[in-house]
Amino acid sequence: MAQPAFHGPLPAVGTTAPALRYVTSDRQEKTLADHKGEVVVLTAFPSVDTKVCAMQTRAFNQKATESGARVLTISMDLPFALGRFCAAEGIANVEAGSDFRHRDAALVWGAGISEGPMAGVLGRITWVIDREGVIRYLEVAPELGAEPDYEAAISAAKKLL
Repeated sequence: MAQPAFHGPLPAVGTTAPALRYVTSDRQEKTLADHKGEVVVLTAFPSVDTKVCAMQTRAFNQKATESGARVLTISMDLPFALGRFCAAEGIANVEAGSDFRHRDAALVWGAGISEGPMAGVLGRITWVIDREGVIRYLEVAPELGAEPDYEAAISAAKKLL
């Protein structure tokens, strides 16, 4: 499966991270601005109910402790599904956020898939954002079914700490 078409241009390395609102698994409203002053690994994906997305969440959960950065995952999954998955998998080092309500990741960040059978969910994209809110790393998976380069993202985050 080739890389999907996205809604818009993705925020690029060297630019200020746009606003991002999301809903946590316990249905709390949060924003990326809530993490100002922290290094954030922000990773978007289609759904925790798919094999690769589940593996990605587990891997970033394990690697979050290595990096010292805040790891935030964003998908279109409902908060209930995110909560169920995180509880069942023991995900404690990743903050899972849902883009279902505001669609900021899809539309403001341009990460929403715009056509084809996966239209409406988010693509597999990873950003690393520094303490000042500037994007320092961007990776778009070469295809939707490919895992991100965990080591590269964590290495980018460690350099900012």
